[in-house]
Amino acid sequence: MRRREFITILGGTAAAWPLLARAERIARVGFLGLTSASQQADRIDGFRAGLRNLGYVEGKNIQIEFRFADGDNGRLPGLAAELVGLNVDVIATHATGVPAARRVTTTIPIVMATFGDAVATGIVANLAHPGGNITGSTFFSPELTAKRLELLKEVLPSVTRVGVLLIRDDEMNGPSLEVMEGTAKALGVGLEPFEARGPVDFESAFSAWTAKQIGAVVVGNHAFLVANTDAIAALATKHRFPSIGPLELAASGGLMAYGVNFPDMFRRAAVFVDKILKGAKPGDIPVEQVTKIQTIVNIRTAKALGIEVPTSLLLRADEVIE
Repeated sequence: MRRREFITILGGTAAAWPLLARAERIARVGFLGLTSASQQADRIDGFRAGLRNLGYVEGKNIQIEFRFADGDNGRLPGLAAELVGLNVDVIATHATGVPAARRVTTTIPIVMATFGDAVATGIVANLAHPGGNITGSTFFSPELTAKRLELLKEVLPSVTRVGVLLIRDDEMNGPSLEVMEGTAKALGVGLEPFEARGPVDFESAFSAWTAKQIGAVVVGNHAFLVANTDAIAALATKHRFPSIGPLELAASGGLMAYGVNFPDMFRRAAVFVDKILKGAKPGDIPVEQVTKIQTIVNIRTAKALGIEVPTSLLLRADEVIE
């Protein structure tokens, strides 16, 4: 072989080495969950399905590092720091996991699978140009929660006092209650908020509302509440309170649900992860505002409570549980 041919071949091979290494590199994605793996199974499945649809295969070109707080917000910063220590390429998280991750890194990209109102809480500058290291999906949690109050009043015109179940230290509590207060005033309804530390406080909340003779309960959107809709619906049944909350509540036996599909949002989070792994800066990726809101009515629960749901509402519902 001539010397020039050898140098040409060698040069071409050397030039290909970085591309080959890049092609074989396994991307590392951190997943920071607020509750347990079992409680978030449908969201994890959605996230993994979204990645598979984009050509990612775990163990081949992507590795997901999971960390779960098991319902303890205090563990989130430490778990986020663990993911940062692993030098993951991007962290996917939700709700209070977003500010927790932001506190430990301003450089590793963070994808919000779900967040109540990223602009109102200052997580991002604006939807079109989030800036910083955070992007993903958000929804207007305060307005959504206030709409739940409107639906309750439509079903129960005589209701005058409504309990609101929230999770303590949730950054969305202030904005949500502010919007709800305006709606409640217009409807002639008084609110009785209860900020629970977690499931351990649910019984206390319902007992307190029973003593105050409230007429119904609105459940917030925090991940701890969504993960425990079975327990919440059981307490609502026990105390005979009509209830409305996230979509999972109606399926668990609550009267109604009005909200976003969280597993779908986690599936969508994979799209943001993909863009970042392909070189896009999170601050340049517009935050998406969820626009699809669903209404579910549980007729079985309505009958058990002796409530007749207006036909107009049943016709508007996306799903009616018979």
